[in-house]
Amino acid sequence: MATSGANSGTIKVKAEAGADYSFALSALTSLFFMWGFITCLNDILIPHLKAVFTLNYTQSMLIQFCFFAAYFIMSLPSGAIIERIGYKKGICAGLVVAGLGCLIFYPAAGLRSYPLFLFGFFVLASGITLLQVAANPYVTILGSPQTASSRLNLTQAFNALGTTIAPYLGSIFILAVAVKSADVIAQMPPAELLAYKAAEAASVQNTYVGLALALFAIAAIFAVIKLPQLEAGCVDPDTGREEEAHGSAWGYRHLKLGALGIFLYVGAEVSIGSFLVNYLGQPYIGGLPEAAAAKYVSFYWGGAMVGRFLGSGLQRLVNPGKLLAFNAFATATLTAVTMLTTGSVAMWSILLIGLFNSIMFPTIFSLGIAGLGSHTGKGSGILCMAIVGGALVPVLQGALADSIGIHHAFILPLLCYLYIAYYGLAGHKPRLALR
Repeated sequence: MATSGANSGTIKVKAEAGADYSFALSALTSLFFMWGFITCLNDILIPHLKAVFTLNYTQSMLIQFCFFAAYFIMSLPSGAIIERIGYKKGICAGLVVAGLGCLIFYPAAGLRSYPLFLFGFFVLASGITLLQVAANPYVTILGSPQTASSRLNLTQAFNALGTTIAPYLGSIFILAVAVKSADVIAQMPPAELLAYKAAEAASVQNTYVGLALALFAIAAIFAVIKLPQLEAGCVDPDTGREEEAHGSAWGYRHLKLGALGIFLYVGAEVSIGSFLVNYLGQPYIGGLPEAAAAKYVSFYWGGAMVGRFLGSGLQRLVNPGKLLAFNAFATATLTAVTMLTTGSVAMWSILLIGLFNSIMFPTIFSLGIAGLGSHTGKGSGILCMAIVGGALVPVLQGALADSIGIHHAFILPLLCYLYIAYYGLAGHKPRLALR
């Protein structure tokens, strides 16, 4: 999921003239890849833990609830932490906290404790939230201002690369051990049962210990590399002078509608991704085993990566609002098709949604902060907090799936996409702030 761009509008830079920050930018790009990879890996753990703990759809969506709730709960505290310790140390702290969250999965898998897993997801996401709030500003200033946009597109593309690779690798390392039913487990000899539980736990433990080590290694790299000094402040992008903010960012109607758009978009994107493995496993859709279905999830997220490259070029030719509306109508149509059909048509319709999802987050984000002036930073924070939609919408869809079935529960993302189409057509148009 592309969640970059928040909190990057109100900083002052102290960088050495002519300094080469190519290595620093490469290291930052690795951060975007890592949090895309980790976020998307949830889509693989959900069906695995659903089977291990015999959960219904609502209970399994608590994973996304705990993960994305951290964005809402920790965004403001993360900003306060960064004001106190600085951006560079904030990046290191975010990486360490995320790594500790990964390590919690080791005892959670060994003890087969679902509440401990949920706690681990919250800690992991808290680290990613701190990481994003600290890392995003650097991308825009590590180089010429004229190429800032291309740098952001590059890092977002690597975010999408992480979301594309995660399902495939997750299917190999996590879903390789087929989860047995309670009846089968009850009939297993003690020695065979012990070996099965050890293998099942190790499939999760090994993956997340590896991720923790990678996060700690990147934190060590950031602790020693040289980065420009950033200071918090409200700076006019045209004059470069610090200015006093007047009024409130909440007075801008298009920002508030944009926050709702981010809430619904992230909710829809995460909901679809979270249900894909179980959905493709339905006999009337694909009848695929979990490991095979997980590989197809890469098409969903890979489409988002391809669409991001295509969209960055199209937005130079087409009005962003109109392109957003077109993509939203396309995703709504594809969602309706998958609900009204079965077999390969339903399967590929749901997977193709990823291609049209691609531009939605950055486009809604840029339209939401347009015309905010000195309120841009506050507006960015508001939009970042709206990512909490990834916590709430999947749980609501889980409740729908439990009551009306997984096939028709996609009515919820369909409604989300219709609102996004409205925002692209009319809701994004800037209005004067209320004084």
